[in-house]
Amino acid sequence: MDVIQLALGAGILTLLYALYLVFRVIKSPAGDTKMQDISKAIQEGANAFLFRQYKTLAPIVVILAIIIGYGVNVPTAIAFFAGVLSSALAGYIGMQISVRTNVRVAEAAKKGLKPALDLSFKGGAVTGMALAGLGLLGVSILYVYYGDLAPLIGYGFGASLISLFARVGGGIYTKAADVGADLVGKVEKGIPEDDPRNPAVIADNVGDNVGDCAGMAADVFESFVVTVIAAMLLGLTLSATVFVEIPLAIAAIGTISGVIGSFFVGIGPVKKIMSAFYRALLVSVIIMVIGTYVYLTGLSNLDIPATSLFTAVIMGVVTTLLLFMISEYYTSTEHKLVREVAKSSQTGAATNLISGLAIGMESTALPVLLITAAIVISFKVAGLYGVGLAAAAMLSLSGIVIAIDSYGPITDNAGGIAEMSGLPAKVRKVTDALDAVGNTTKATTKCYAIGGAALGALALFVAYAEATHLTIINLLDTPVVIGLFIGALLPFVFSSLLMLAVGRAAFEIVEEVRRQFREIKGLMAGTGRADYAKCVDISTATALKELALPGALAVLTPLAVGFLFGPAALGGLLAGVIASGLMLALTMTTAGAIWDNAKKYIEEGNLGGKGGETHKAAVVGDTVGDPLKDTAGPALNALIKVVNTVSLVFASIIVAQSISVI
Repeated sequence: MDVIQLALGAGILTLLYALYLVFRVIKSPAGDTKMQDISKAIQEGANAFLFRQYKTLAPIVVILAIIIGYGVNVPTAIAFFAGVLSSALAGYIGMQISVRTNVRVAEAAKKGLKPALDLSFKGGAVTGMALAGLGLLGVSILYVYYGDLAPLIGYGFGASLISLFARVGGGIYTKAADVGADLVGKVEKGIPEDDPRNPAVIADNVGDNVGDCAGMAADVFESFVVTVIAAMLLGLTLSATVFVEIPLAIAAIGTISGVIGSFFVGIGPVKKIMSAFYRALLVSVIIMVIGTYVYLTGLSNLDIPATSLFTAVIMGVVTTLLLFMISEYYTSTEHKLVREVAKSSQTGAATNLISGLAIGMESTALPVLLITAAIVISFKVAGLYGVGLAAAAMLSLSGIVIAIDSYGPITDNAGGIAEMSGLPAKVRKVTDALDAVGNTTKATTKCYAIGGAALGALALFVAYAEATHLTIINLLDTPVVIGLFIGALLPFVFSSLLMLAVGRAAFEIVEEVRRQFREIKGLMAGTGRADYAKCVDISTATALKELALPGALAVLTPLAVGFLFGPAALGGLLAGVIASGLMLALTMTTAGAIWDNAKKYIEEGNLGGKGGETHKAAVVGDTVGDPLKDTAGPALNALIKVVNTVSLVFASIIVAQSISVI
């Protein structure tokens, strides 16, 4: 079968499967009127945020498209716009299904764990399959239409840009609301996380959707398409056209494998929720490995042996599985590290923070060694093309991985709806069990996304070197050293901006929640009604106001370095941002997840349970970790990709126009 036909067919089939899942979810019972009213409030808040976010970004997108069309070429500008639309659509689909599945999962939880798990996973699978299907169609159609890979770089840049803004805006929103709700509700008032008396509770639930669904979908969508495009670009350096198309074929095989694997979550009794997800992922991997082997061994007259290419694919797949296992070990309540952090809360918030941060730093070691091993082996068997192929194989499993991830915010919202609508304790017990695993799945997916970003960015880095004719980047060259230091600095400054933004927004939420508890008569007693809309509006306005500076920093810094110091200096910047961003992202996301699950471990009745001093100390750790794991950490994936794609888009202009002040 022709590779383009395979990719187009796989994309269409995957989107049809996503549509089928939508019908299955929507047909499920949505609970009583009170539950539906709460769900509707979450939907309205999420839609309002996303609409205002896209409206804010529209002028920026138009200006950049004009600049690219004038400075580079019109096809790249059109592809850039298509990448923007595709990434935005992936996020929109993810959020729309999430805000409709949550209430249905709360209703299904009345029947037990298995029905609730099955439905929440189906909702998450819509997001995963939709983004994979859209990615395959977008890359395939543009490749066929233009017959050239150059415009596809614009497509990747557009997807990366929207991913950056979705991660930044959604991350600031969700964590401002979450931190504000926790600090006043849990610490000051001693009420449960999703208590309807808390004025920030709706904003908190909205944040789960705009951050963890819309943001993550856009994030992994751009990682998927950018990595496939980067591997295809590396294929241009080889003699046969087939090397350009192999990454696209592997992406198609991996996506279809994910569709098949998704059916295995609901098979058999549910003894451990995470085991059901591992089963689905493992089936997907096995099918992909078999399919890839059949495809590669069927090719003939290759410069690189099929067995070598297959080895590179295996390295990408193995990296995915091991990153999942490593991340689960560090962040699951089932393992000792989270329990050690929870235990450290017995002596106060300070020791909780120290131990969580220490383990977060430690958690960089195994993923980095694993990624390094994958690079070494892939390069050994198939050169730089093998590294790109390993990255493409890793991201080809995006559909099933995001299905597992998007399950998390759905179950989090379901628990909130159960609490706010006063459902029986047995229902909340089911949703709490789902949510505890959801925290782990979100952490494992972030680790996967970070690892994929590192491998994909390395492929983009090589493509940039090819485009600028750089055969060596000399660390004894002053401009290169300048670029290296600026690149290493960029993730820290970028993260600082996001953390400060969350702090400012959370301050406003805390003040508003305190005001409502003071001024609304009977609110604490449960006879008064909180003004939820006010907190939603504060989170929305603050998040959108804070978008511009981090986005400008990501786009303008590489251009400034390239034009001022030359292509080699920009190469140094790319190396610095990849290495620094990878380490910082792993530290922040893991530490944040550890603090979150340490708090949940205590809330399960361990170490004194809810309300005690140990619990309050753990809540402080959780509030510190929230912007790390859900705002700054995940946004670094997009930062790394934006810096690399914008450098690649403007590479020819930088070569021709750089003034090299040193």
